[in-house]
Amino acid sequence: MAKGFNSRGFGGMGGGMNMNMMKQVQKMQQDMAKMQEELAAKTYTAAAGGGVVTAEVNGQHQLVSVTIDPEAVDPDDVEMLQDMVVAAVNEAMRTADADAADSMGRITGGLGLGM
Repeated sequence: MAKGFNSRGFGGMGGGMNMNMMKQVQKMQQDMAKMQEELAAKTYTAAAGGGVVTAEVNGQHQLVSVTIDPEAVDPDDVEMLQDMVVAAVNEAMRTADADAADSMGRITGGLGLGM
């Protein structure tokens, strides 16, 4: 028999997890599923270039919209506009990720069980 195990479960816990712990785990799973649904429905907006480019993403990491102020369109410097779009999208994604990590951290209580 492997060390630390016996016929009653793991490490002598008397047959495994107690019912209270099982209920806590089930509640945490339900809370996490609900939070994931809520996060998926949220949108996150970020701007770049002093607000001339804005990007909106949803909690599923999908780009929802990009708004570009016509003043930002310079045919001689398309590369800068491209950079601003990338920056705005990346910042919106970071915001979505930070919100998800914060929300999951509240549910898991810092157990490192996030998404």
